[in-house]
Amino acid sequence: MKQTINRSDVKGAVNAPPSKSYTHRAIAIAALAKKAQVNFPLISEDTKATIRASVAFGAVIEQKKDSLIIRGFEGKPGIPDNVIDIANSGTTLRMMTAVASLVNGVTVLTGDASIRTRPNTPLLTALCDLGAMAFSTRGNGMAPIVVKGKMKGGHVYIDGSISSQFISALMIACPFAGNETTISIKGQLKSRPYVNITIDMLKGAGARIDEDKADNSFMIPPDQEFNISSYNVPGDFSSASYMMAAGALCGEVTIRNLYPSEQGDSALIEILKEMGAKVLWDKKKGEVKVSKSELRGITVDAGKTPDLVPTLAVLGAASRGTMVIGNAEHVRYKETDRLHAMTVELKKMGVDITEEKDRLVIRGGNLKGASVHGWDDHRIVMALAVAGLVAGETTIDTTESVSISYPGFFDDLRNIGANVS
Repeated sequence: MKQTINRSDVKGAVNAPPSKSYTHRAIAIAALAKKAQVNFPLISEDTKATIRASVAFGAVIEQKKDSLIIRGFEGKPGIPDNVIDIANSGTTLRMMTAVASLVNGVTVLTGDASIRTRPNTPLLTALCDLGAMAFSTRGNGMAPIVVKGKMKGGHVYIDGSISSQFISALMIACPFAGNETTISIKGQLKSRPYVNITIDMLKGAGARIDEDKADNSFMIPPDQEFNISSYNVPGDFSSASYMMAAGALCGEVTIRNLYPSEQGDSALIEILKEMGAKVLWDKKKGEVKVSKSELRGITVDAGKTPDLVPTLAVLGAASRGTMVIGNAEHVRYKETDRLHAMTVELKKMGVDITEEKDRLVIRGGNLKGASVHGWDDHRIVMALAVAGLVAGETTIDTTESVSISYPGFFDDLRNIGANVS
């Protein structure tokens, strides 16, 4: 599907969609518990994959208007009747690969063409070291993946530089191992806020995870139980970033349902302020108001906020001066290589942008309309749509991919005055 975005002035208010990250974790934790209600979940293509996988392991999930009622398998997932197809959801793949290590039998997980290019070797190696059997059918660490349980626990070392999802996945599954588990992180733990989200939610479910900051490790006692009756999913700062950027570049936008949480992408508020935007965050009301300003390029460390990189690239492209987005090599291992994808597409729009191993250097101020490729990546599509509001007449393909995280994105753009056809 294609959408054309024309130069627009925007004004209005939208509700931030529920957090994809929190919804994934809430479903998985509830499935490992006895019974729980997840309120205000994001129902998108990615989270539907987590629902399907949880059901494959034996959970019973009933979807109501604003909630999911989940009767779980209490830490004892059953052998799936069939291969688990997680479609395009990397979070689902990593979490459910770890859950599969608790099965007293064999599980096979796969996904679409994009998922079958994403690395998982650190997680597979860790599960093997913890007593399970986990391997890629092609021997390259990528799906299809075969897992044979049961995981016993133990001491494992895992590289933190590729994806925090490996660590989150282990934290969700290891409380049900028969022995104490210690997870020691090698190198820098990228995207640390996502691990904080996992720890916060697990502790809310009664789990115990002890961190040794000096040793960069986490200790998880064995034979635990999750006890959570209900969980309210907060609004998603990652998805809200596109509307914030639209306000900063093209008018005035208020985004509701954005309360303080462990989400690292809330850092965009301070980043926008440093770039010169007018931003007001009423934390009690959960409202962020962003107004148009002349922006200047700055240097941003993306180590903790990889999902902001496409948004930041567009902000830099529309600003005066030079924008440097650094410490971002892990962004290459998302649905697409997002550093490369944003470089290719912004060059089509007349932007002076340089792609380096772990950063983008953008000399902004010259966005022009163009026909661009969305790479079947929801974050690339949404970022390019914001660029089109500034550049004018920008046609983007594969726009259906927004259903992965923000199904109502283009409707919300129209509702604040964007010219989208």
